[in-house]
This record gives sequence, C-alpha cells and structure tokens, in this order.
Amino acid sequence: MENAQSRMPWNKGKLIGQKSPLKLKEIWAIRIHLQVGKRIRDLALFNLAIDSKLRGCDLVNLRVRDVTHGNQMLTRAMVMQRKTQRPVQFELTEPTREAVAAWIAKAKLKADDYLFPSRLSASPHVSTRQYARVVRRWVKAIGLDPAAYGTHSMRRTKATLIYRRTKNLRAVQLLLGHSKLESTVRYLGIEVDDALEISEQTEI
Repeated sequence: MENAQSRMPWNKGKLIGQKSPLKLKEIWAIRIHLQVGKRIRDLALFNLAIDSKLRGCDLVNLRVRDVTHGNQMLTRAMVMQRKTQRPVQFELTEPTREAVAAWIAKAKLKADDYLFPSRLSASPHVSTRQYARVVRRWVKAIGLDPAAYGTHSMRRTKATLIYRRTKNLRAVQLLLGHSKLESTVRYLGIEVDDALEISEQTEI
C-alpha cells in the first residue's frame, strides 16, 4: 500500500490534454528561424503542415503528385484521410508553394516520390515519430515549451486562426475534414475560450 502511494503518477510534471496552436507571431518566428538556417526541407514541411491542416500520418504520406501538376505547384490539393477515409481539400498559399517547390528541386524529387523521404533506409518517408521530433525542435528553437506543443499544434493552428477571425464553425469543420460539427467544437476547445472571452468583456 505504501509503495502504491509513493509511486509517482505517470503524468506528474507533464502537460496533458490538447496541444496548443501556434500564434501568428510564433508562426513567423519559426519561419524566420528556418529561413535564416537555410532549412529548406523543414520550411517546406512547416508551411505545408500549417496550410494543409492535415494529421501527421497524412502529412508524411504526401507524394509530390499530390501537390503538383506537371511542373506546376497546385494552389489547392485534395487527399484521402487515412483515419476517416474521407477526402479533404486544402489550399497552398504562395509562401508554401515557393517553399515546397524549392525543396522538390533541391531533393530532385519525381512525381511518384514521397514529398518528405526518410533519411533512414528502413522507412520510405519521414515517420510520424520523426515528424514529432522535428516539431519539438521548431518550438524549442523560438523559446516555447516543447511539452505544450506537438504535431496536432500544426493541424490546429490555421483552423484556430480562421475560427477566431470568422467564427465560421462550418468552414473550419470542412477544412479539418470532420464528419461532425461537435468534433470541431471539441477539437478547437472553443466553448471554453468563447465563454472566457465573453466573461472578460462583461463588466460588473
């Protein structure tokens, strides 16, 4: 009994629950860090992660042909989500198209190649675990606590910014590829955020 009480809980000292999305200034801080360091692959991966709002497993499985048509970068792309088997569309903004095109050229990738091939011979593309490590490096490089951020931070970032600007839940649901609006509400944690915002604006 004494041993059970003295045993440290698995989550002691760890942040649990949803990972935080990045703020706009943090997005730019990471971009500048990667640009200055000439991290061409990482910049392409980061920009595409933010724009696509894809889960890590779908992001690392992208092939060159998913975001290009011939030698041209697509402005919009569509992929089938592995988790839900539902198609989801996403936009590629100009900075993302430029970063991804630069990476494809540098790595000499062909249409059927994985967009982010692994440097390990055992895997054809970057694994979700490798991607998670890369995300930790990004947030740590700009002084954020890596325990508070993860691959889902990348997925949540643009969706959260869009919701805050538009309050259009249905649009965010479509962009995230959720089948139920309730999933989007839970995913963004907006009920709590909105309640606090209303409370802060209410003077008594």
